[in-house]
Amino acid sequence: MTDARLVDWLLDSDPALRWQVERDVVGASEDVWQATRARIATEGFGAELLARQDPDGQWAGGAFFPAGWDWDSGEPQPWTATTWVLKDLREWGLDASVLGDTADKLAAARWEYDDLPYWGGEVDCCINSWTLSNGLWLGADVDGIVDWFLEHQLADGGWNCEWVEGATVSSYYSTLNALIGLLDYQLATGDADRVGQARRAGEEYLLRRDLFRRLSTGEPFNEHVFSLAHPRRAYYNVLAAADYLRAAALADGTPPDQRMAEAIERIRAQRQPDGSWLQGHRLAGQVWFHVDVPAGEPSRWVTLRALRVLSWWDASR
Repeated sequence: MTDARLVDWLLDSDPALRWQVERDVVGASEDVWQATRARIATEGFGAELLARQDPDGQWAGGAFFPAGWDWDSGEPQPWTATTWVLKDLREWGLDASVLGDTADKLAAARWEYDDLPYWGGEVDCCINSWTLSNGLWLGADVDGIVDWFLEHQLADGGWNCEWVEGATVSSYYSTLNALIGLLDYQLATGDADRVGQARRAGEEYLLRRDLFRRLSTGEPFNEHVFSLAHPRRAYYNVLAAADYLRAAALADGTPPDQRMAEAIERIRAQRQPDGSWLQGHRLAGQVWFHVDVPAGEPSRWVTLRALRVLSWWDASR
């Protein structure tokens, strides 16, 4: 593809993706991309998920797992329950007002873990991150989850969902997801002071490791860290980390940290001759429908995020 053909290919997409291409790649005026964004509620992916909402405000009858999920089945994690759907709709850019009184309805929902109240959060860092972000978006009272994150940050600066099992060393996965939730809090409330120190320590955890290394060996910490998969769900890859750090730097008015350089070049190296990036891998597990291509095919979602990150990085240099 030439550059023009690449842009046309990106624009030939669901409104949930197209509006971001218009804003971040094309540089369209706000009235143009906002008009496309408004279509999420009535067309394509967004409309289809909205049509599947249960009367009690949930999806698939459960908070994190579908109702009746067999914990002993050995089947992969399903992605159809309430928290996953809210995360998708929010990240796609749906106007929260479309969901009406969903936040009030979910106040009666309970987590599968210990029957805890939905907007109070759970014990898992990643679940609490999405609950914080979703609650801020929908106007629920999730302020206590911010305190939970500040209280559960580990000595090395990050977080680990396995803290409840005694883990004392942070996880890439948990740390990135926690940081995203704390940044969303800062952007929604303007209260940078409350979360600033925790965010800086968590970012330092990632940056000290060049976004992908083990401190002990210098080697990549797992085989999927360079697999630029969409949707990534809870999982970590260097593009997701770089996109977070881009958003954080823009929020804070700071330049890119040069310790990202190798990770950025690893992302750049995956660009195809036609200008696209390929889907890294597809996670197993039940979905309402697939929003991206199988592994190995050109991915509009991955391409958008890679272009956005590289544009920010290259502009700073």
